[in-house]
Amino acid sequence: MRPTGPENRLPVASAVVAAIALQILLSERFGLHPRWLLPALEIVLLGVLTAINPVRLTRRTRIGRYLTMALAGAITLDNVVSAFVLDHGILTGKAGNDAIGLLGAGAAIYLTNIIVFGIWYWELDRGGPFNRAAGTNPHPDFMFPQMASPALGPAHWEPRFLEYLYTSFTNVMAFSPTDTMPLSRWAKSLMALQSAIALSTTALVLARAVNILK
Repeated sequence: MRPTGPENRLPVASAVVAAIALQILLSERFGLHPRWLLPALEIVLLGVLTAINPVRLTRRTRIGRYLTMALAGAITLDNVVSAFVLDHGILTGKAGNDAIGLLGAGAAIYLTNIIVFGIWYWELDRGGPFNRAAGTNPHPDFMFPQMASPALGPAHWEPRFLEYLYTSFTNVMAFSPTDTMPLSRWAKSLMALQSAIALSTTALVLARAVNILK
């Protein structure tokens, strides 16, 4: 199946902007320093990617794919480090007694986790959006309901970014696949890693916040 036209890149760009905003809003106690460095790099990468494909993904370049993966990697690195620092601070008693601050930091990490893994799924499934559009790889890494039962969707249906973002969202909410099944080993591994990050941070933050509020 092939999509009816080039994918709109604005949903992906909007998600990246949201992730960068969450990184900037996160307390300086958590994450890599200086806190401005990775967000600044991500803004530059996003600007270059926007110049290559301003609205729709019509221009396929190797540098564009590398930059997209570098952008997702930078967000992932910052978020994983932030989650580790937050979890370590809670376990060692160094996170402080500000329940609202802890909940805010946990929420920022949680939401960034959803966004960045949605980007990874979108970029890696069947070789990325350009390969999916060209039908280069017929073997999917994710099985969406419309692919298993074509009658559920329009002709030539293909997953777009919002489908991958939804998959990422449901994975951290249920801590398991829901309506979309991972098929390849890398897809299963990434979903397991995402769930582990979300579960550890959520459990520790909520437990510490409840303890403080008591």
